[in-house]
Amino acid sequence: MSSAGVSPLANPWLTENGPQELEKLFRAVIFHPSAPILIADDEARYQEASIGAARLLGLPRQSLTGQKLHDFAPPALEPFVSQLWQSFLADGEKEGSIQLLGPDGSPREVQFTAKSNVLPVRHVIALRDKSASAEPAPTTSWAQDYALFLLDGSSAIAAWYAGAGRLYGYAPQAALSHHVSLLYPEGNGLSDRLDREFDRAVSSGHVGTEGWHRRHDGSLFWANTVTMALRDAAGVLHGYACVVRDFSERHELDEKIRRKRARSNTQIPQSAIVGVVSGEFDHDPVVNDSFLDIVGYTREDVATGQMCWPDITPLEYAPLDELAHEDGLRFGACTPYEKELIRKDGVRVPVLIATAVVKLCPFRWISFIQDLTVRDRNESIEESGGAVSDDFGEIVGSSSGLRLVQQQVEVVAPTDATVLILGETGTGKELVARAIHRLSPRRNLPFVTLNCAAIPTGLLESELFGYERGAFTGALSQKIGRFEMAHRGTLFLDEVGDIPLDLQPKLLRALQEKSFERLGGIRTIPIDVRLVAATNRNLTEMMGDKLFRSDLYYRLKVFPITTPPLRDRPDDIPLLARHFTRKYAEKMGRVIDKIPTETMRALVDWCWPGNVRELENFIERSVILSVGPNLRAPISEIRDAAPEVQGSSTLEQVEREHILRILRESNGVVTAAATRLGLHRTTLNAMMRKLGISRKDF
Repeated sequence: MSSAGVSPLANPWLTENGPQELEKLFRAVIFHPSAPILIADDEARYQEASIGAARLLGLPRQSLTGQKLHDFAPPALEPFVSQLWQSFLADGEKEGSIQLLGPDGSPREVQFTAKSNVLPVRHVIALRDKSASAEPAPTTSWAQDYALFLLDGSSAIAAWYAGAGRLYGYAPQAALSHHVSLLYPEGNGLSDRLDREFDRAVSSGHVGTEGWHRRHDGSLFWANTVTMALRDAAGVLHGYACVVRDFSERHELDEKIRRKRARSNTQIPQSAIVGVVSGEFDHDPVVNDSFLDIVGYTREDVATGQMCWPDITPLEYAPLDELAHEDGLRFGACTPYEKELIRKDGVRVPVLIATAVVKLCPFRWISFIQDLTVRDRNESIEESGGAVSDDFGEIVGSSSGLRLVQQQVEVVAPTDATVLILGETGTGKELVARAIHRLSPRRNLPFVTLNCAAIPTGLLESELFGYERGAFTGALSQKIGRFEMAHRGTLFLDEVGDIPLDLQPKLLRALQEKSFERLGGIRTIPIDVRLVAATNRNLTEMMGDKLFRSDLYYRLKVFPITTPPLRDRPDDIPLLARHFTRKYAEKMGRVIDKIPTETMRALVDWCWPGNVRELENFIERSVILSVGPNLRAPISEIRDAAPEVQGSSTLEQVEREHILRILRESNGVVTAAATRLGLHRTTLNAMMRKLGISRKDF
C-alpha cells in the first residue's frame, strides 16, 4: 500500500499545509500518555516523544529529539538495530524485542511495535518494558495504530495515509473524495451529528468524540477521534485534520476508571491550598508557590532540575491523568478528579485536579490542583452526586452536563484564575459567574457586573475605567469605573464579545498589568480583581474575522466553562418547570402544586431556543394564566408549527421566511439555527447569501 494518497480535488492550501497541521495535531494527541510512544522519520531520528517514552529512556522529552533508537542500545547491538530499522522500512510494520540501556545504564528487555507512514516519512514506535520491575501496563493499547487523514471544507476525504489504511482497510483510491460518513455505520441522524461535530470544531478550534466506526469489511470498532479545523492566516476555513485511535479494548475499562473519580458535592474548605501548573511543548511546566507547598519542593529545585516530574505522580494514577488529557481535548476542561501526589519527602498528598487544554497548536494546558489534606477524612463521598449545593444559587438540575459545570466551578472558584463562560443565550452564564464568586475567597467582597452589549460603544470605556472631572464635555465630576468598584472582589463582564476592537487592547493591558488609568487621568491605579467573562458569540470565528484580538482571547480563556443548552439536558426541564412554578406562585400568592402530564410532555418536547430564560418566562406567564392548583400553560405557543405563508408565495419566499424565523428564535446564532434546520453552517450561510438575508433582517 502506498504511504499516502491525495485527492486531485483538494485545494492547494490544504495540499501544501495540511500535512504540517496534521502533524501538530498528532503531537498534541501523543504528548501525554504514559505509554512510551515515539514519532520518527525515515532516518530513525525522533521528532516527538510521549511522557512515557521520556520516562522509559531516562531523558527529558526535549532531549530525545534527534536521537535514534540504537543510541540507547548497547554498542555491540547497534548494527543489529540499524538492520532491524531497514527491514521495518521495507515491510511497513515490525514487532519484536530488543535490549536497551536503562537510565541507570543497566540493560533491559524492551518489546517494540513499529507502524510506518502514519504520516509521510513519519513512523510510530511503541515500546514496553518487559523487565520484572516494569511499570503497570497502560490503559491505552501500547501497540495501537493511528489513522490520520485530512478532510476538505465539504467533509470529503482529501488525504489518506497508511495508518488510516491499516485501521479502516481502505486503499487511498477507495477512500479519497468520499464523504467522511464512509467511515461510520449507517443510521438515522448521522449527517446531522457529523455536521454538529464539525461546527463544534470550527467554533472551538478542535473537537473530540468517541463512538462506533466501520471498517471496509463491515466490522465495527470503538473509535476515539480528535478533529481540528484548518484555517489560513486570514481565518479562511480550508478543511479539517483528523486523528483516530481504536479504543475498543479500553472502552469498558474507561468507564470503570471514570467511576473511580471522586465526585464529592460537599464543600471543600476555603482555606485549602490551590496549586496551578501550566505548560506547553518543549517548555518546562510553570508552577505557582501553592503547588510547591503541596509537593514540598522549592523554586530552586525546579530551576536546577531537582524536581523529578515523573515522580510527582504515582504510576498507578497515570490512567487518570491520561483521561484528563483526553477530556481536555474533547471538552476544553476535564471532569475534576481525585488522586495523590508524592511530596519531596515521600509522603502522599490527596488532591483534586482539573485540567484544561488551552490550545492545540502549539499545545498548551493548565491544571488546577486543590489540596484535600485538611478535608475531614471521615466525610463520605457519594460517587453519583445528585444534590445541588446552596452555593449554586438558582442553578437547578441533575443532568451530567450540568454536574460537569458544577464540578468545574468548585475546582476553579478558590483560585484567582480568569474564567471564560461560553454558551448560548439564556443558559445561565451569570448564575455560574455568581457561583464562582460565592465559592471563592472573595465571596464577602464586591461582585460587580457589566453587560458589554447593553452599553453604547462610546460609553463602554468610561463604564469600565471611569473618568476624571473635565475629561470630556459633560464630565462635571469624577466617576468610578467598574474595575475600581470590583477592587479585591470579582468583575463579571457579560457579552464580552461585544467589546469594540479599539477598546480591547486597554482591557488586555489592565488584566496583564493589574492597573489602569481613568479617562482624562494621569495616575495609574492598581487593582486586585478576579475577572469572569461570558459570551454567547463565537470568539474563534470573530478572531478569524479580525473582530476580536487573539491575545485577549487567550488571556480570557484560562479556564473555559461551557454551559449546556436546555435541548441537551431535557432531564432537567421537569425540575426547572417545578422550580419556576413554585417561585412565581409564591411571588403571586397562589398555590399551584401540579403540572399536568400533557403540559410537562410538551415542555420536554420543545427545543427551547431561548433556553432556561425562555422556559422561565413561559412558566411565569403560565402561572399568571392559572386558576386553581393546576398549571394552565398555553402549550399551543410552543408547538413547532410550520410558518404561515400566503398561498401565492413562491418556494424561495417560503424558504426565506422559514430561515428568518429560525434565526430569530436562535437569537441570531447561525450555528444554532443551522443545527435546528438540519444543515451544515456553511450551507446555511450560502443559502442566506442566495436569499439576500443579512443580519439586519433578524
